[in-house]
Amino acid sequence: MGIHYEQAGKGDKVVFIHGAGGSTRAWYFQSEQLKRSMEVLCIDLPGHGQSQGNGCDSIGQYSDSVYSLLNESPPDRYFIAGHSMGGAIGMTFALAHPHLVKGLILIGTGAKLAVLPAILEGIRLNKSETVRHIVDIAFSKTTSPQMKDMAFDEMMLCSEEAIFRDFYACNSFNVIDRIAEIKAPVLIICGKDDLLTPPKYADLLHRSLANSRLSLIEGAGHMVMLEKPDEVNREIEEFVKQAATNPEGVRRKA
Repeated sequence: MGIHYEQAGKGDKVVFIHGAGGSTRAWYFQSEQLKRSMEVLCIDLPGHGQSQGNGCDSIGQYSDSVYSLLNESPPDRYFIAGHSMGGAIGMTFALAHPHLVKGLILIGTGAKLAVLPAILEGIRLNKSETVRHIVDIAFSKTTSPQMKDMAFDEMMLCSEEAIFRDFYACNSFNVIDRIAEIKAPVLIICGKDDLLTPPKYADLLHRSLANSRLSLIEGAGHMVMLEKPDEVNREIEEFVKQAATNPEGVRRKA
């Protein structure tokens, strides 16, 4: 199963994993800026963007696809950055392959990702209407309608089957009992207006992880990396720099 990825920059390697119904385009603002200070690798998960397939039924399968891609290169250690479902994949990857993880960047995610039945059922019944509903609650009320329309158009490019399987996989994800096993340094970012994975999810992660940094960003919802890219990028740059030199000393609460 071929996986499309985009690579740019030099330095510490940071792998970016998008969320449900997404693609590498979710990381446009990160790739453009962060490639100046690190190596950025953005992945299209199976069935998304330019990658083949119809998606996966579990977060574990998505994690395996990331491992297969990285395993094609000489052994290395990576910062794994994931948004929402991508964060779940990042945590699963870190639990399965701790020797490959230099640090985790968890954006708009949680140790458990329950999905509303209306979303799971709605994708099958009326994809367009359900995607519009998801987009409406994924952004802060202060976000421009133009950005929401772009996000809607982008998600509609993903097949109904792949989106359904994404949310099915998220609904089955739960590592609350294992999250403390992650010893790598972790950056947790959450928009204060996030309705899908609210700040209490981020706070639980922070309290469960011994070596974590929490950043809550004003005026942003679930799509915080698109809504407030400068703030997110500053947090990532600072974290990667500190974790690369002093991996045991990153803990901070916003």
